[in-house]
Amino acid sequence: MELDKIKKVGIEEVKALYKPSPKSHKGQNGKLIIIGGSRLFHGASLWALKISSRIVDLVFYSSIPENLKLAQKLKSQVYDFIAVPREEINDYIKESDAVLIGPGLMREQETKTLTEKLIKKFPDKRWVIDAGSLQMMDKKYIPKNSILLPHAKEFEKLFGLKATPENAAKMAKKHSCIIFLKGPTDFICSPSECKINTTGNEGMTKGGTGDVLAGLVAAFACKNDSFLAACAGAFVNGLAGDRLKKRVGVYYNASDLANEIPATLKWCMENK
Repeated sequence: MELDKIKKVGIEEVKALYKPSPKSHKGQNGKLIIIGGSRLFHGASLWALKISSRIVDLVFYSSIPENLKLAQKLKSQVYDFIAVPREEINDYIKESDAVLIGPGLMREQETKTLTEKLIKKFPDKRWVIDAGSLQMMDKKYIPKNSILLPHAKEFEKLFGLKATPENAAKMAKKHSCIIFLKGPTDFICSPSECKINTTGNEGMTKGGTGDVLAGLVAAFACKNDSFLAACAGAFVNGLAGDRLKKRVGVYYNASDLANEIPATLKWCMENK
């Protein structure tokens, strides 16, 4: 693969995203369910929740009881969502346009069982798979048209291959999915094409920025083609980081990034 010939994602992908109609009603502009969080990782799924609630109409949030209580306390400040107990999760998956699973889930058998059980039960849903779920699932359960968001080590663990653009392209084709290989330069591959993203900077190495990305991509996936959602998410997330760096240097965190994304999206929509 000749990397210098791969097309870069840019503002045109953002402009191609679904835009709510002025006449639309609540629920028509996307419903997302986020399944994540654990006794160890509280913030991960909340960052995904924070950004996705600004993109789609409804976000259903399913976590362990402790995280649901924490999220409810924060709800009046920065979040807008419906808390979903795990025993009711099937009904909300059916209602949702896309499912984000993995942010904040621990690397343990319970995560593997939950992830594979739900994927097998709802194979035709639009899945966005990240973090704990990505690290624990068997590749034979990868749903068609799903979006996978691995960094290099997660890619190598899942596929048993070196994390290269060439292998990402091969695995996307083999499993009929979208592979978003995260790194200083992102490679996004569908079964038929790959694109490259160069936005972003060293300030985005902080914990939680990947969870913001997952929430953003999943929100876009509710009303857009999976490949477009992944490409636009990569560009917007990185550009938001670049805008922050111009103002404050590398001294920003995941919450700052999530807060910057709405203005970044508006800028993209209004500029050439």
